[in-house]
Amino acid sequence: MIFTPTRGRAPAAPRLPVRPLIVTAVFILPALIMRGIGASPGATSTLLVFGGAVVAASFLLAWATEAAQVDISGGLAIAILALVAVLPEYAVDVYYAWTSGHLPEYTKYAAANMTGSNRLLMGLGWPIVVLVGIAVTNKLNGRRSTTLRLEQDNRVELGFLCVAGGFAFLAPATGRIHLLLGLALLAWFGFYLYKLARGPAEEPDLIGAAATLGALSATRRRMMVIALFAIAAIVILVCAEPFANSLINTGTELGIDRFLLVQWLAPLASEAPEFVIAVLFALRGKGTAAVATLISSKVNQWTLLVGSLPIAHLVGGGGTSLVLDARQTEELLLTAAQTLMGVALILGLRFHRWAAWTLLLLFAVQFPVTGPAGRLALAVVYATAACVLLAVNRRHLISVLAAPFQLGGDCNRPGAGEL
Repeated sequence: MIFTPTRGRAPAAPRLPVRPLIVTAVFILPALIMRGIGASPGATSTLLVFGGAVVAASFLLAWATEAAQVDISGGLAIAILALVAVLPEYAVDVYYAWTSGHLPEYTKYAAANMTGSNRLLMGLGWPIVVLVGIAVTNKLNGRRSTTLRLEQDNRVELGFLCVAGGFAFLAPATGRIHLLLGLALLAWFGFYLYKLARGPAEEPDLIGAAATLGALSATRRRMMVIALFAIAAIVILVCAEPFANSLINTGTELGIDRFLLVQWLAPLASEAPEFVIAVLFALRGKGTAAVATLISSKVNQWTLLVGSLPIAHLVGGGGTSLVLDARQTEELLLTAAQTLMGVALILGLRFHRWAAWTLLLLFAVQFPVTGPAGRLALAVVYATAACVLLAVNRRHLISVLAAPFQLGGDCNRPGAGEL
C-alpha cells in the first residue's frame, strides 16, 4: 500500500494495520512476560526472545515515525526521525558503555556494537540499496545505466559525514574515546539538526503499515503514533539489558567469540527495519531517496551514537574516557577507514555499480580475514583506496566540506526524514 497524504483531509475508510501489529505482538509479548516473571530459560533462548522483541519494536518505531510526518514538519520531525533511526542500537550500545563505567571488561562490547553497526550500514546496506535501485530504475526507464545519481543537496549529509569520519580517527590515534570528543560529536549532530531544520518540509510518501496509519483520521492517527512510540520505547528499554547480556552469555555457551557476536548480531537486529524500508523504496524506483536515508543514518551513528558513549561511561561510574585495547583500536581504525572510502566513492554524487560491488566485497573479506594483521591490512586497503578516490574526486571535495556551512540551509533532498 502506498499513501501520499493530503493534510487536513481524512480518508473515506480509515482502518488499522491489524495484521502487522499482530505479527509484532507475537514477538513482543513473550519478552515482556519473561521479563515480568524473571524467567531465565538459557542464554540462547533469551537471545532469541529478546532479540525478536527488539526487532519487532524497531518496526513499530519505523512505522510510527513515518506516519508522524503527516502531522509534524520542519525541525521537530527531523529531530525525532534522527533519534529514532539509532534508538534500538543506541539502547544496547549505551547499556554496554554505561556498564563499562563499573565493569571495565564491558568497554570492548560498546566498541564492538558501535563498529559493527557502522560497518554493516555502509558495507552491506549501501551496496544492496544501490544495486537494487539501479536495476529497478533501468527496468522502469528501459535503459542500461550503471550509476545511481544523488541529488545536489545530498552534499550536506556527505559534508557532515566527512567531518564526523575525520574526527573518528582521533579515537584509534589516541587509544580512547574521550569525553571532549564525545561532546564535539554531539555538537556536530546538533548543528546537523539545525541545518536540516532550515530546509522546507516535504509531504511524506508512505508505504505498507505506515501508509495505513497515515490514512487514518487525524485523531486516530495521532493516538496510534503516540501509542506505538510509547510501546516501542518501553519494549526497547525493557529488553536492552537482557538482550545485551544474552549476547555475551550465548557466546560463552556456544563457544563463539563474544566480541564478534556483539559486533554483528545486535546491529543486524536493530538495523533490520531500516534496511527493509530502504530496500522497499529502492524497489519502487526511489533508489536516491533510499541511499540518502542511509547516508543520514551513518551521520547519526558517527555523531549521536558515538558521542553518547563516553557520557554513558562517565555516568556509569567510569572516567572521562573509554580506554580502548589493541583490538578495539584496530576495529575503530578499520571502521573509520571504511567510512572515509565510502564518502570518497560518492563525492561526485554518483554511486556507480562497481563502487557498490567494491564496498560489498571488502565487507565480505573482513570475515575470513581475522587477527590484528588482517584487520590492519584491510584498514590500509580502505585508507589507500580512499586517498586515491579523494585525489580523483578532488574537485568535489571542497564543495562537499563547505556544504554544511553554506547559508540558505536548503536541505530539501529526496529521502529526508524517510526511514
